[in-house]
Amino acid sequence: MRGLAIIGIFLHNYCHWLGFAVKENEYTFTMSKASSLMQAISNPDLNLPIHLISFFGHYGVPVFLFLSAYGLVMKYEKRGGLAKKQTAVLPFLKHHYLKLFKMMIVGFVAFTMVDAVTPGAHKYHVVDILGQLFMFNNMMPDPDHVIWPGPYWFFGLMMQLYIVYRLLLWRKGDIYALLLVVLCWAMQAFCAPEGETLNCIRYNFMGGVLPFCAGLLYARHGRELTHGVRMTVMVLSVVAVFFFSFNFHTWLWAPLFVCIATIGIVKLLPKTANEWIAWVGTISAALFVLHPLTRKIFIPISRHGDVYTGLLLYIVASIALAWFYHNFKLRNEDTKH
Repeated sequence: MRGLAIIGIFLHNYCHWLGFAVKENEYTFTMSKASSLMQAISNPDLNLPIHLISFFGHYGVPVFLFLSAYGLVMKYEKRGGLAKKQTAVLPFLKHHYLKLFKMMIVGFVAFTMVDAVTPGAHKYHVVDILGQLFMFNNMMPDPDHVIWPGPYWFFGLMMQLYIVYRLLLWRKGDIYALLLVVLCWAMQAFCAPEGETLNCIRYNFMGGVLPFCAGLLYARHGRELTHGVRMTVMVLSVVAVFFFSFNFHTWLWAPLFVCIATIGIVKLLPKTANEWIAWVGTISAALFVLHPLTRKIFIPISRHGDVYTGLLLYIVASIALAWFYHNFKLRNEDTKH
């Protein structure tokens, strides 16, 4: 699932930068974007894969949130013998902040240097940099123009969800998770679909609670399904994600069905494909933090007309760089033991 999620994210973060690509509904809902998708599907051309990835690829984020909650439950609720200091509030939050920071800082520093020497450099302000380093930039006004590079808003979101998990959900009854989902859904449902209020909400934990709590509940109560049931659920979930994209209120629930569909897909894919996707999943952290660098370098090729040449170079360079960094980090950790 990690592999599928990062493939969707890093391809989306390239494709939606292309001016002709159908843009996604991620933080707000604009009906014209959904209509543009339907038009692209009705009149397919060579750029149809670009349109589909641009529109749907961001749904890798809720899959990561689902997996994060699943992992937290398996580590802190189902694994006995954890030291008390590991679950005390401040040590817990410090541990997860440092984990995120170590992942983020290498990519952020490298990106700022690449960004500075390539066309279209971002103009940073001191508060923007501090917001990224301390992971509170999601909460700043106009987050669209504060968070740079774009994907790094995820670190602030995850830090918020770690706080929510430890303070509100850890070893609490399922009703707490369900009530939190309803509360956060209501906060979004009563917003203007294209408004700045909804935009700010969805940059923060309220927009990620649904897949996060789904992962938590799945870890606590998930059961293995038969092949036939799994296939049926997967197909229905894929159909739901597509059709839910054309209405604001159903769109709010689409991330749940993305997670359900992804579980089914990984269970049903051939072994060889699953092995390759799983390998990509092992380098997902490195790929996530480093792909903005390669995007900034190769996107001009696609923008100047060689769409798939630029995309292929971006894919190869991103995976190779992530693989190199992942292995370098592993070797460095091995020398410490």
